[in-house]
Amino acid sequence: MKLVYFAWVRERIGKAEEELTPPAEVASVAELIAWLKSRGEEYDYAFERGDLIRVAIDREHCRHDAPIAAAREIAFFPPMTGG
Repeated sequence: MKLVYFAWVRERIGKAEEELTPPAEVASVAELIAWLKSRGEEYDYAFERGDLIRVAIDREHCRHDAPIAAAREIAFFPPMTGG
């Protein structure tokens, strides 16, 4: 699946996107974030406050308990502020 990173998530990981195949036991967004954190220091830093990260699966916003099995693209971005 394609993972896309935005704003400070992208800056902390050091890449805008990548193709990854998580292990079969990674079934939800929350489990994907936990798995990503285990991939290295830059991922751990990017997802240190995983509860704040917003997620979209195939361009639809979703909750962290959403299943990822059929996802083609998962995007991660920090909360937005505006004015």
